[in-house]
Amino acid sequence: MATPPTGGRDALRRTLSFRDLVVYGLLFIAPMAPVGIFGTLDATSHGAVALVYLVATVAMAFTAFSYAQMVRVAPRAGSVYTYARVGLGDGPGFVAGWMAMLDYLLIPAVAYLFSGIAMHALVPAVPQWVWTALAVVVTTGLNLWGVRTAAAVGFLVLIMEIAVLLVFVVAASVALATDGARRGWLSPLSGEGGFSAGAVLTAVSVAVLSYLGFDAIAAFAEEATGGSARVARAVLTCLAAAGVLFVLQTYLASLLAPMSPAELAAKPGSQGSAFYDTVDASTGTWLHDLVAASKAIGAAFAALAGQAAAGRLLFAMARDRRLPPLLAKVDRGSGVPRPALLGAAAVTLVAAVWAARRDDGLDRLVSVVDVGALVAFGLLHLSVISWFAVRKQGGRPRPVRHVVVPLLGLAVVIAVLVKASAAAQIVGGVWLAVGLAVLGAQTLRRVPGWRGR
Repeated sequence: MATPPTGGRDALRRTLSFRDLVVYGLLFIAPMAPVGIFGTLDATSHGAVALVYLVATVAMAFTAFSYAQMVRVAPRAGSVYTYARVGLGDGPGFVAGWMAMLDYLLIPAVAYLFSGIAMHALVPAVPQWVWTALAVVVTTGLNLWGVRTAAAVGFLVLIMEIAVLLVFVVAASVALATDGARRGWLSPLSGEGGFSAGAVLTAVSVAVLSYLGFDAIAAFAEEATGGSARVARAVLTCLAAAGVLFVLQTYLASLLAPMSPAELAAKPGSQGSAFYDTVDASTGTWLHDLVAASKAIGAAFAALAGQAAAGRLLFAMARDRRLPPLLAKVDRGSGVPRPALLGAAAVTLVAAVWAARRDDGLDRLVSVVDVGALVAFGLLHLSVISWFAVRKQGGRPRPVRHVVVPLLGLAVVIAVLVKASAAAQIVGGVWLAVGLAVLGAQTLRRVPGWRGR
């Protein structure tokens, strides 16, 4: 199996600290990710939204733990592509990278579109697609400038997002102390009108998608200082931090929500704005506007982190000759994989602007972005089992760490895939079929004498 070079034009520079890694992960996830789906989860779980995110954090911890295991085995760029290639072989590795590519290229497009929608709402004179394209151009420029520069700017944006979240926490706490809660104090953990395990688990299958992005940390393994243990710790830290933030904000929002879960379930059109309606009813429109502006800026920088991770994935696959070799070039001045970043930016720009010019563009993009990541997660869990328990490459296997945990993670992935929309399953299936065709063509080219036939 090829080993990444330690120098030359296709080597990345080790410049990222532990803080930088966590920043990239939290930027991609977004500290206030639950805002957009709060109403849907509230209605589905019968009001137990905080419990939903608590369970979702535990569910995603299985995947985070598998990442932490494999990054120590293969501390290289490429994330799940590299881990599946090491643990399962070249073919499954390509499939993992191919499916992750669908996620890494489309999730930034969704984030750019969110940014464009929010900015257009604040400045209606500028078309939505122009704001979307501008967000792509600005963040691509930062990524091309260098990974340290992008991380530094991203850190400032992350501080801004967390500050806005803290303003909400303080304002919500004051409202609760002054006017009291509209629901029972334990209802965000137990639900209203009786607890329903089935309703909570259904909501969890949606809530886990809020965490997509923490895995991007692993894509920077070759650029992190301090070794693979630091990358593994950053993955787990990012997930834990996101879980705390998600549970806290949804707990407070649930207590202050002006509509009951039953009312939200009866009026699906109100679910998308449920969080903002809660803010308006409890603290006033000033916080609504602040949260909206924060989401506009934060979405663009979530896309920055996603675009950077996508560039590293394309770079790693190209270095292994699974994609055009041009994508494996590293810019000597900035130390970043410039062609791979520009390739990722071009795809996300086309997808985001196309969606921004359509009335149903957001729905179409959102409905298909998850399947790729989930399939890749599944192959990651199988890689852990194969490497440690089957091949026994990491010393004596530990049943809980190397079998039980990845099997639980695989079960979560399968459950969420089953719950995915039909459109997502179809797009994911088509994308997988194309990937298998590409893999087959590449395999045939390597068979001696095939080219002459």
